[in-house]
Amino acid sequence: MTATTPATTLSADEARRIALRAQGLLGAPDRRGGVRGVLRHLGAVQLDTISVLARSHELIPYARLGAVGRPAVEAAYWAAGASFEYWSHAACILPIEEWPLFAFRRRRYRERAHVWGMQVDAATYRSVLAKLRDEGPLTSTELGGAKRTADWWDWSDTKIAVERALAFGDVVCTERRSWKRVYALAEQAVPADLFEPDPTDEECLRTLVAQAGAALGVATRADLLDYHRLKAEQLDSVLADSGLVPVEVAGWGPAGAPAAAWADPAALATAPRGRHRTTLLSPFDSLVWDRARTERIFGMTHRLEAYTPKHKRVHGYFAMPVLTGGRLVGRVDPAREGRTLVARQVSLDSARHVEALAGALREAASWVGCDSVRVEALHDEALRPALDRSLAD
Repeated sequence: MTATTPATTLSADEARRIALRAQGLLGAPDRRGGVRGVLRHLGAVQLDTISVLARSHELIPYARLGAVGRPAVEAAYWAAGASFEYWSHAACILPIEEWPLFAFRRRRYRERAHVWGMQVDAATYRSVLAKLRDEGPLTSTELGGAKRTADWWDWSDTKIAVERALAFGDVVCTERRSWKRVYALAEQAVPADLFEPDPTDEECLRTLVAQAGAALGVATRADLLDYHRLKAEQLDSVLADSGLVPVEVAGWGPAGAPAAAWADPAALATAPRGRHRTTLLSPFDSLVWDRARTERIFGMTHRLEAYTPKHKRVHGYFAMPVLTGGRLVGRVDPAREGRTLVARQVSLDSARHVEALAGALREAASWVGCDSVRVEALHDEALRPALDRSLAD
């Protein structure tokens, strides 16, 4: 079979269910693996500064496992060197086992004359590494200060130096403290059996593409590129040897035509079955972080509007898609006021999803320590009596 010969043809519905199972949102959750199991399976959990219901990296395991205690989520990520932070899909928490796999990216950063347009003298760079060697893990504040002024990107020379060291792999972030990165020497923080190997670019890319395929279940070439933000030539150099198999998915192409895709063989081995999770999804959840894929699979055009002027927003500041029955059926823009979860804006595709929405709101409220829910704007006020009854049950 050649690389372009599809192993099978999938319907759009089959592909959707495969994707849901691959993302841990169909079937029994792996509670024994817990938060670390979710991270290892997904391969990357995106970080973001926005916190309205909770921070995005907390919402990811919540969506799959239910109301895991929030302190337990943080401990699972950061305790005992189980993970590190690096550039994958964006700034992401990654399983520590993936440290060798990002050697290809660390090498690319080293080849550049500067990182993010910023340069720093060699003496400052050496002094930062020496301070970390002598004193152990430190924040940028503890290293001497993060900024010259209050401007967001006006970094101090120390901050520039430590971020370059992070990009190069001399330094690693294995913890966040009060949302600040805690930097440590990589040679001290990364286990020796992971720090010492130096895989080739081809080995790194082949494994990462296979991992992305397993996390997505079935994916187009563009989907695979997006997962760890690879370049086209990087993907093309290893795709045929990644272990993923070519398939065709009906309805994924232009105007509903079939489209070429790649699937994890394990995802094709058995039909997806089991309970669908009903939950609110972070816009940065790997099920929906790729907007084109989200529209293709679920028929929802979803955009994060946090950086859109308020008067131009359609669905709200941090609108979270509502997942139930394996479909995206609406959006909720949440906030918290004391012990009340406030749904500032709610939309639903159909009245039949009211009960599922109410359940998702009640569960989310309980998880973040709220004991009541208030719905402000409802796109269809005719649904309010039924929603109020469901929330009161």
